[in-house]
Amino acid sequence: MASTQVNASGPLGDDRAARARRISRRRETRAALLFISPWIVGFLIFTLWPIIYSGYLSLTDYDVINSPNFVGLENYEELFRDPKIRTALWNTFIFTVIQVPLYCVVSLALALLLDKAGRASGFFRTAFFLPKMTPPVAVGILLLLLFNGQEGMINGVLGWFGIDGPAWTTDPNWVKPGLILMSLWSVGSSVIILLAALRNVPQELYDSAKVDGAGWWQQTRKITVPMISGALFFIFIVNTIAGFQTFTEAYTAFFGSGNTTYSNDAALFYVIYLFRQAFEFLNMGYASAMAWLLFVIIMIFTAIQIKVSRRFVYYEGEQR
Repeated sequence: MASTQVNASGPLGDDRAARARRISRRRETRAALLFISPWIVGFLIFTLWPIIYSGYLSLTDYDVINSPNFVGLENYEELFRDPKIRTALWNTFIFTVIQVPLYCVVSLALALLLDKAGRASGFFRTAFFLPKMTPPVAVGILLLLLFNGQEGMINGVLGWFGIDGPAWTTDPNWVKPGLILMSLWSVGSSVIILLAALRNVPQELYDSAKVDGAGWWQQTRKITVPMISGALFFIFIVNTIAGFQTFTEAYTAFFGSGNTTYSNDAALFYVIYLFRQAFEFLNMGYASAMAWLLFVIIMIFTAIQIKVSRRFVYYEGEQR
């Protein structure tokens, strides 16, 4: 009897328990893989394989009709010779550098207002989010209607104050500002994210600040922004990536209907030029090289943002 008890609680019992845990973990792993297998299959077929194949196509001359012809690094060399690439990259960079901070500031301002709205916040949350559901093509058409230099509502409102509005859609100097202002139409999703972050800021911090005599601006700068910096960083980095991939609204407004106005180059963003090379000019190899260049640029900017964020972003419970 004593020997049996020793075996049950000694090395033999430990081995059986360890074996049982391993079997249990294997079962859980198989079950988890089974549940996520549709995503894995979809990722392999619709994401990973196209990425790998586009890398191959970037080394070829391919027009969809004929078989790919291997040309080595010629497409990448052409990227540095093509003046349209420089124009498209510059337009995209300027748009992103101005639009992303403005987008974050407007989102934060609206979230701060919603945080004080009380019972009405539910209605305003819905109202702010609804424009996000608008199809981007419709937003591009709406841009032409609102920012029309002759009969647009924006210039009409400016006229009430004696301001002669610019030609938003035809003057190259005003095309990007118009697109940037129009992009603020869809701040609703970021407002909801920031509002949720604001609701998680401990009230005791504000109470302590009031006791110390801190005003609204000091509380916002010293408490609110640091405490929601994680959400702000998420919005900033996601919108930076989206900014580099700006396409639908600008394409619909300036390229979608065969528009050939002289303002096209001002609205020629990188992804628009990539799309035209691939599906209008059938330069699939060159377009693939452009896609890989964009991938590298986004990766570099994302890495820089993550590196910088370590100094400014606060995460609750983080040890510094």
